[in-house]
Amino acid sequence: MEAEQDAIIAALTSVVDGIVATFGPVCEVVLHDYRRPENSVVAIAGSVTGRRIGGAMSEIGLRMVARGDEAADELNYVTRTDAGKLVKSSTMLLRDSSGAVFGALCVNVDVTAASEVHALLGALAGTGTASEEPPVTTFGDDIDSVVDVMLDAHRHQSWALLDRAGRLDLFRSLDERGVFAVRRAIEQVAGRLGISRASAYSYLSQSRKQATTGGHS
Repeated sequence: MEAEQDAIIAALTSVVDGIVATFGPVCEVVLHDYRRPENSVVAIAGSVTGRRIGGAMSEIGLRMVARGDEAADELNYVTRTDAGKLVKSSTMLLRDSSGAVFGALCVNVDVTAASEVHALLGALAGTGTASEEPPVTTFGDDIDSVVDVMLDAHRHQSWALLDRAGRLDLFRSLDERGVFAVRRAIEQVAGRLGISRASAYSYLSQSRKQATTGGHS
């Protein structure tokens, strides 16, 4: 299957440039190879998120990897980059003939200016309404920085104050978000939580076992 997957990746590489040439500088297309999450970007055109070839996948990609073959395309979702850009995106998964997910073609469109114009016209017309703020998504070439941001989302939870159930829930949440698909992530998580690597492995193993059996602490 690896040869088939390589062929699909190669065939889509030229598509990346074609899409951006059609839609212009507000568009970015990224081709990801999920078989190497730390360096998943194998082709890119446009510069909406500022990534480069050899860069890492985002939080969204890690979530897809965590879901495995059960993952589904995510279309027309809106996020905000840490630089403040409002981005409308679609993530279309790549599958081989067996149905296995091994990558994704992602289209990102910078709609910041369009959103500002829409808000201005709404205000002038007196029809402006408050909208829900889109979530901030980290896009970076360094996978460690992406994992750090995901860990920061849990910093309101003091490890020392969590009971066993809370600690298992924390590891389950990180696992579901794809953190542990990254090499060295267990060491990174252990360091941030102030626990040993052995303890981190133990909590991860227990959380996975609990999720499989449907048990609760």
